[in-house]
Parts: sequence; structure tokens; C-alpha cells
Amino acid sequence: MTRMIQLARASLLPRRPVPGRGLLEASTTVLRVHPGDLDMYLHVNNGSYLQMMDVARSNLIADLGGFAPLNGKGWYPVVAASTMTYKRSLQLFDRVEISTRVLGWDARVVYIEQVFTCRDTFAARGWVAGRFLGKDGSRVAPADVAALLGGTPVESPALPQDVAAWARSVDVAHRETDRA
Repeated sequence: MTRMIQLARASLLPRRPVPGRGLLEASTTVLRVHPGDLDMYLHVNNGSYLQMMDVARSNLIADLGGFAPLNGKGWYPVVAASTMTYKRSLQLFDRVEISTRVLGWDARVVYIEQVFTCRDTFAARGWVAGRFLGKDGSRVAPADVAALLGGTPVESPALPQDVAAWARSVDVAHRETDRA
């Protein structure tokens, strides 16, 4: 429940925007592992990583000053797909840094990488394919979201090959027959 409260706070009472923060610059979120994050083996449960990532993505939007413009348009983010790679277990009360950055987008989704480090050591990495929807349930073109959050229309950088391959394998990547 702790992470749900953190997510609500990060979304409803967001931290202050970072002046000059660019859309493609990393945002850092620092969290501490709580007892509710642990599984029966006393390390962070895989589902807790996803909840921490939700908080960190909300902080990215906050750093960009994005909540007011998104709310003004009636747009909100949803996860279309995600994947995780775990390298090192996180333990109770560990201080964890999550670096969140936009890798790029296509006509369907925005691709985000989230890297967990603990004591300057890589712990885990997640990729998220996210969509933005309108209040009526319509899909919002990622380029429109990028322009809104970035301040000006900007072209997506080329996706890393491994991210593009993952997006195709889980069927979230844009296909020529798609309508955004």
C-alpha cells in the first residue's frame, strides 16, 4: 500500500519542475525499500519494482512540468507493455535510485527505460511501452505528447535495436497498417 500512496502523492502533489529539463534527459527518483516491498525470501518482490517504476515515471512527468499541460488536454498515461531484467536483489531499507528516461517513440507508444541502482551498483532494468489516452478513451499520438512535454515538436531518436526488437516481439511497435 505504501507505493500506492507514493504514486498518488507523486501524481496529485507532484514535485517541482526542473528548469530546462529536456524530454530526453534522465530523471532520478530516490526511494527506500520498505517492509511491504519484500516477499517471503526477504528481498524486493517483482511487483514492487513495477510500483516503484510507476512513481519514478510520475516524477519524470513532474520534472518536465507535464502534469498541468496533460491535465489541461485531458490526457493520461497507461502502460501497454513492460519487461524487467534483475541483476542484484534489493534488501530491506536499501536506498535505491531509479533513473528514468524516454528512449523514443513511434506512432503507437513511448518507450521508457528505468534503471535501478543501489550503492552505485546496477540492480535492475525495466523497459516500458506507454500510451497516452484522452478522457474519451481515444489514443493520443506520442509525437503530440512529446511536443507538449518537450515544449516544441521534436523527432524521436532511433530506438536501440534491442528495445525495437522487444517492442516487435510483444506486439506494441507501430505497424504500417496501424492507425496511431
